[in-house]
Amino acid sequence: MRRKFVIFAAVASAVLTMLVVAVPAQQALTPTEELGKAIFFDESLSVNGNQSCATCHEPTAGWVGKLSAINAHGAVYEGSLPGAFGDRKPPSAAYATQSPILHMDKKGRFVGGNFWDGRATGERLGSPAADQAQGPFLNPKEQALPDPACAVYRVCTATTYLVSFETVWGAGSCGIAWPSDVETQCSTSGAFLELSPEDRQQANEDYDNIALSIAAYEASSAVNAFSSKFDLSRQGKATLSQQENRGFALFMGKGKCARCHLASGQRPLFTDYTFDNLGLPKNPENPIYDSHPLFVDPGLGGFLAARADYAAYADDNMGKHKVPTLRNIDLRPDPVFVKAFGHNGYFKSLDGIIHFYNTRDVKPVCPGAYTEAQAMAARCWPAPEVSENLNDAELGNLGLSAAEEAAIVAFLKTLSDGYVPGMVK
Repeated sequence: MRRKFVIFAAVASAVLTMLVVAVPAQQALTPTEELGKAIFFDESLSVNGNQSCATCHEPTAGWVGKLSAINAHGAVYEGSLPGAFGDRKPPSAAYATQSPILHMDKKGRFVGGNFWDGRATGERLGSPAADQAQGPFLNPKEQALPDPACAVYRVCTATTYLVSFETVWGAGSCGIAWPSDVETQCSTSGAFLELSPEDRQQANEDYDNIALSIAAYEASSAVNAFSSKFDLSRQGKATLSQQENRGFALFMGKGKCARCHLASGQRPLFTDYTFDNLGLPKNPENPIYDSHPLFVDPGLGGFLAARADYAAYADDNMGKHKVPTLRNIDLRPDPVFVKAFGHNGYFKSLDGIIHFYNTRDVKPVCPGAYTEAQAMAARCWPAPEVSENLNDAELGNLGLSAAEEAAIVAFLKTLSDGYVPGMVK
């Protein structure tokens, strides 16, 4: 058991080191990162063998959902089990390893963690990204494996990985006596593998190391490339247009964007890791309303309410969601690909969400649950999903002109990784 925590600490330390040290864009993956990559893209790690981490975190789509048709509507993804949908849009996996362990800062704000509600705190494995990586494998609305040991079995018996699990985590790490019907059980919802106490302990350790491997890959330069036009402009290898520069100035000033999406330092991450209620409307096309028409997403407050040590802070954080990085916010595989924005995917365009930030408190309230397109056409905004704890200091009535909104959008488009000097966007 002591060896287990020593390994966790060592890998977590390595991951945290990668957060701070500037990594060359073309650096080869380490064995741990290579293993994490293989796991990240392995569809067999789901109950029906049809969903991987990359299903909801596609590199060419900015490490978010890869299906344009879904993004254009509810923006939540169907899990491995037919008809099982989540109730939030997938957040970006890129730059997620930079988030610190969830904590309360000196201003009384919760900072860090992963998932939109911060519930992957990082307290157990020393890395919010590693804590987050374990969630989807067992979530019945996502990969839906019935037992964490099933992920271990499939990783240990994989034949296509460039680097094996035992190569990274030691000989014997896969030395588990599996039941003769293990594959059948791992393809059956609600199953639980019968393992000896020793094998169960080994499987639990392996499951943690699977998560740490994924976190190592997500911390690598393959995922955190820092290769956008904005980055290259800071290196003197690209030049922002007049409109893009104007947008950056507005981002830093009149638009108040940088108050939450910090842009300081040579490699800014465009987030302060805090949580905010921006007053986003419900997404009426989210499937959750078919079965739960009165559903309201409590965000961070809902998670805090479930923790005895944090429950006293729940009411003050209802409706708040993680401030996401803006890196890769417009990265898409082709110009007509639809992306969704906001924790529930309500917005389908950068123009729409920037206009909302600018005019949320200026336009009249729509008389119903309008989509973004309907609201824009009617020149109104639906009521906030959660009206408590609304941020009315940094958005809502910014006084931006249409040209200023467009300039901010133009700047945001410079944050997509993979920019080649001279390319036309």
